[in-house]
Amino acid sequence: MQPKAFLKTLKFLHLSLVLGLVLFAVIAYMQNSEITAQPDSNNPFLYAVPIIAIIGYFGSQFLSKKMLSKITSNLSLEEKLKKYKSASHVKFMIIELPAIFALFAFYTTSNALPLVIAVSLIAYLFSQKPSLNKIKTDLNLNKEEIKALES
Repeated sequence: MQPKAFLKTLKFLHLSLVLGLVLFAVIAYMQNSEITAQPDSNNPFLYAVPIIAIIGYFGSQFLSKKMLSKITSNLSLEEKLKKYKSASHVKFMIIELPAIFALFAFYTTSNALPLVIAVSLIAYLFSQKPSLNKIKTDLNLNKEEIKALES
């Protein structure tokens, strides 16, 4: 696995997930003619969406940190990058699933709360964009590995 190809692939995956969610959000918004902000105590989505979003947000941080902590310095750069890719995929998925659920809830209920939560999750996912500096920091790479990653 070439380090430059690795970063391009990871960035492409990330951008695809973000753009897919944005497209779903735009379609859901365009399909709803009457958006309400009224609380509805009979709507289980209005309780489930915030809970699932919180679990997704904190779960993504917890699991990715746990997976990254298992990457030891004695592994080769290729092995480190494979494990980093897996941790990134898990993080992205755990953020994306609550966003999809929130957008589905918005689409079916026309309530603005799930849309606001979905947009917040999409913004958070966007902020998790992979970069060379994040990889260097997260993996605690030595000078030779940094040089190989940058070349």
